[in-house]
Amino acid sequence: MSRQQDERGVVLTAYTSNSEALPAISCKEQTEFLGASRKTGQYNVQRCKAAGAAPGSSSGKTPYQRCSSQDSLDEQAMVDYFKEVEIIQRSGDAETQEEVQLKVADEGEQEEAWLMEAGLATLFDESASDGEDSIALLSTLTRTQAAAVERRVETLKQTLRKRNKPYSVPDVREIFKPASQSKDEAESTERSGSSKQEVEGLGNGAGPDAPRGGADAETDINLEVSFSEQALTYKEGLKVTQPQNEADDRLPDFRVSQDKTGQTRVGDLSAEDMKKVRRLVLIEMSALFDTCGIEVKAHKALKVKVRESGLFGVSLSTLLEQDQRRIPGTKVPLILQHLMSHIEEQGLDTEGVLRIPGAATRVKAVCHELEHKFYEGVFPWQSLKQHDAASLLKLFIRELPYPLLTVEYFSAFISVLKLPTKKQQLQALNLLVLLLPEPNRDTLKALLEFFQRVTDHKDRNKMTLNNVAVVMAPNIFMCKGFRSKISEQQEFAMATGTANIVRLLVRYQNLLWTIPKFVLNQVRKHNMENQRKMHRDRAVKKLLKKMAYDRERASDKQEKNTEAEGGFIRVQAPQFSKVSMAVQLTEDLKASDVLTHFLSQERSPSVKREDLCLYEMGGNIKERCLDEETYITALLELNPSAEWVIKSVQH
Repeated sequence: MSRQQDERGVVLTAYTSNSEALPAISCKEQTEFLGASRKTGQYNVQRCKAAGAAPGSSSGKTPYQRCSSQDSLDEQAMVDYFKEVEIIQRSGDAETQEEVQLKVADEGEQEEAWLMEAGLATLFDESASDGEDSIALLSTLTRTQAAAVERRVETLKQTLRKRNKPYSVPDVREIFKPASQSKDEAESTERSGSSKQEVEGLGNGAGPDAPRGGADAETDINLEVSFSEQALTYKEGLKVTQPQNEADDRLPDFRVSQDKTGQTRVGDLSAEDMKKVRRLVLIEMSALFDTCGIEVKAHKALKVKVRESGLFGVSLSTLLEQDQRRIPGTKVPLILQHLMSHIEEQGLDTEGVLRIPGAATRVKAVCHELEHKFYEGVFPWQSLKQHDAASLLKLFIRELPYPLLTVEYFSAFISVLKLPTKKQQLQALNLLVLLLPEPNRDTLKALLEFFQRVTDHKDRNKMTLNNVAVVMAPNIFMCKGFRSKISEQQEFAMATGTANIVRLLVRYQNLLWTIPKFVLNQVRKHNMENQRKMHRDRAVKKLLKKMAYDRERASDKQEKNTEAEGGFIRVQAPQFSKVSMAVQLTEDLKASDVLTHFLSQERSPSVKREDLCLYEMGGNIKERCLDEETYITALLELNPSAEWVIKSVQH
């Protein structure tokens, strides 16, 4: 393909491919092939001479649709991209580790794996042990989320029928059909996210009168309404088309609307509630792509033999196990931390940092030396040149035996640019980051923060956001397995696409680790459904015992509510000398005010203010570390049974 603009534009040569290894990137403007050379890491660039007829228009070749977001990557930036590809190819003879082969899941296999990952295995396997939990999960879904589940159940059902295999997949109409229930339970289920019902804020924290689409301003990110519901509203034409932002320097300054109940970040919730978050986010991510008509085929990784120790070519989980034996609590591989710190210590004002490669033979020698001396603490860091350290950092990412963005979600990350608006692309990236395994997510976060610090010095080091994106994209996306399977056509077609994904990750990283409020509200409802079913299904003896306990709890709760109604909340601090304290409840009381009051009352505080967090515990949430801007009165309305606990936290 080629890229054509007006007389001031750039024509970028590249190819498209019908290969299924990775999806092509959906775009908007027509281009044609002009020629390219992969071996030299170069591509042909031509200026359009005049407006009107496009160069090469008489060739008769099929036009290629390109993303307008590609316009932000200029000619020199793409030269840097292919130079980086050439460097990677030259270093290929040193790569000896067995590669992960990317394969698309068989028909039906993907749907079965998806349902299992979403915690809905009971929908195709009656022997699954999570039946009650699945019912509770289904009761929280919005219509688009419910439609995503129905679609996969129906696809699996049809696949099993084709294979003439016995199956127990229920009719999709029965999945969301209310069973015999009490009046209150029937009303609750009636409000669940059936695909045939209107969204009335169920599972998204909004009431019937809440806006059905995104936030009013195009730069506001609405976290209270399901992203897939917002996409459906957009698709139905209820909002004006959002213009695409072309120049990198003019990327929208997206912001999250203020929420009085506080923002929730990764790490703020208990492991139990995060498991529910991940299931709901998987369903929501699939619903978002489904709503936009984008099919994402997940890849599966064959089990391969990888190194069980060392630094390079070792899985993140193995690296962290090694590191945690030395420094408990390590979340990002120590070798990566040291490389980033060394590059920064040498000064981020160095021109071309990350772009200019180190000497290949020297990098190879240093790599070998690190393998033997790093954990012994005798590696001579003072002699390591900055550009060599940058090359080692990129080598570390490339040599991971499994992609940093994971095999399972590799296609989904690449498909993000098919979404029609920047806002939807950002929302999809938010969901995908939440889906990553914890080691991958923590490592990606550390890298993105480092890349941002590099671009903060762009006036001196000449590494703008675009420059960093095009240099790092091949290292992140040309992972093992992908590197040997990708064709020339795909490489060129995806060049600007992958670079754009990296720049979005870097530019909006502060938003990507936020758990949307609508997901958290679905978790709250899920917890309440589980509690309701637990109380309903206990044996009579246990139920009577529970009722006695509930009466006692009700008395305590009444006392607690009376205290709250009287204008105070009781805050516990079991880790400290002041076990509990009463805090006056006002409309303006924030979590930060509670912490300030605690420190003023604590006689000998043993921790710093930044190491303290006020937790919301119990009620409809397991535990949640509160944003300091959380208004306590607003949160009490959302979770009236919550208790308040101050604990120290590890950063």
